[in-house]
Amino acid sequence: MRVFLVDGTYELFRHFFGAPSHVNSSGTEVAAARGVVSSMVGLMEEGATHVGVATDHVIESFRNGMWPGYKTSAGVDPTLLAQFGLLEEALDALGLTVWPMVELEADDAMASAAAVAAADPSVDQVAICTPDKDLGQCVVGVRVVQVDRRKRVVIDEDGVRAKFGVGPESIPDWLALVGDSADGFPGLAGWGAKTSAAVLARYRHLEDIPDAPGQWDVAVRGAPTLARTLSSSRDLALLFRDLATLRREPPVISTVSELRWSGPRAGFTALCTKVLDSPGLVRRVEALVSR
Repeated sequence: MRVFLVDGTYELFRHFFGAPSHVNSSGTEVAAARGVVSSMVGLMEEGATHVGVATDHVIESFRNGMWPGYKTSAGVDPTLLAQFGLLEEALDALGLTVWPMVELEADDAMASAAAVAAADPSVDQVAICTPDKDLGQCVVGVRVVQVDRRKRVVIDEDGVRAKFGVGPESIPDWLALVGDSADGFPGLAGWGAKTSAAVLARYRHLEDIPDAPGQWDVAVRGAPTLARTLSSSRDLALLFRDLATLRREPPVISTVSELRWSGPRAGFTALCTKVLDSPGLVRRVEALVSR
């Protein structure tokens, strides 16, 4: 069995900016939500049986209280924000497990579900469907992988090392040094991707990097300056690492059986025809149920 954990927030943004606008008869923009639902039906048409979708029902999270520059909903198109609730309703009507996150984030939900699924011996592989860098910390060998469905790329543990220069366990440390513009924290001055990878490939975690560059067992350009920056900003780096560390508790599921799709719920047909303007989705789901 393969378990698919989907980043609904990423998917909604992707379809909002990639699909033509569609306003239904009630004057509501629905194109992005409809696109994501169609994509999830496509995933099941390809054979997926166990699917969970996480969304940021509220963009802000507990991390905004940790760092004032952390990402917010400011500047996000209101017609995009308005489709989060519609998407969650539609996915629930489709019969999928949906995690609309408020205090925690969608990435936390996927990390939590991945941990539960990976511990289940009946699961052959967990596919975390998102290109977000921070989910790289959840990758385990070829058992838990990241999947970029748009590019059709699968990243296993070797892929994480090839992409970032460090293993999954060091991804939060790497992001702390490099920063993550998508999440709104800057990293440390002078610490670029290659330098951070070289240092962390040797030391793995921030607290294991010596303060004095003369103690570094790795050669990097500008080591004295980098060491001084880290020494004077180590608490800030640790804060950034905490921001980048995904929360696996509390678990969003108890067992993977909760993710098994068993068909749409009663309101799916009406929602597809009256709200999403997509009777074709109904026919595709009927075909899935009957096969």
